Amino acid sequence: MLKATLLKATKAGGDVLKQYFNGSFEISSKSSVNDLVTEADKNAETAIFSVIRENFPHHFILSEESGEITSDSNIKWIIDPLDGTVNFAHGIPICCVSIGIEQDGEMILGAVYNPFLDEFFFAEKGQGATLNDKRIRVSTKDDMKKACMVTGFPYTWKEYTHSPIDVFEYFVKRGQPVRRLGSAAIDLCWVAAGRFDGYYEHSLNAWDAAAGFLIVEEAGGKVTDFKGHRYSPYQRTLIATNGLIHEPLVDIVNGKY
Repeated sequence: MLKATLLKATKAGGDVLKQYFNGSFEISSKSSVNDLVTEADKNAETAIFSVIRENFPHHFILSEESGEITSDSNIKWIIDPLDGTVNFAHGIPICCVSIGIEQDGEMILGAVYNPFLDEFFFAEKGQGATLNDKRIRVSTKDDMKKACMVTGFPYTWKEYTHSPIDVFEYFVKRGQPVRRLGSAAIDLCWVAAGRFDGYYEHSLNAWDAAAGFLIVEEAGGKVTDFKGHRYSPYQRTLIATNGLIHEPLVDIVNGKY
């Protein structure tokens, strides 16, 4: 029932996004001018909540738009109804619904759905990861110099010892491909699918990565914080790779060139 509800809720959120895409909708800003929220975010969240509450009315929910809806349940739904809102607002079809389910502090289920590319990523703890019901695996590239990377930049800037620009500059000056898609959840899923070899980001929230990091791990990849420690969605920094280039990437984001 938990898995079925997750799949249904994720699909329901995606259906709402499709209704608004390339249409007319209200947009407002949150923490900064480009930290956006739209009608689609809010209505997708409503649709997701409706499915969850129908079956699990007392579960804990953490969602980007509504914050924490607390309970004493040992199951928590961590929801981003629209990851990649800036892309969505500009008609760029790299955006998605992302929902992770945590039980007793451990992520057990994750789903990421991009309705515009018709890609549904799913993982269950210990059961592997899939894209549209077909098993996926991380890449097998073991040469950091030949790796294709993806990253993201924070909406609000603060002083970092080794800033996102410093790390980006390191790769660019060496002619190494680094992409910036604008959706952390999709970045993670594309690492899981072997499209990217590694991903790093300096400032994330729980809803950005809760589902995606489980999908990477279940696809055979490795996910840590910037110090190389086991990742938790409540940490701000994240490195996800195929595992073969993980240590070199940890060194690079920490300025150990």
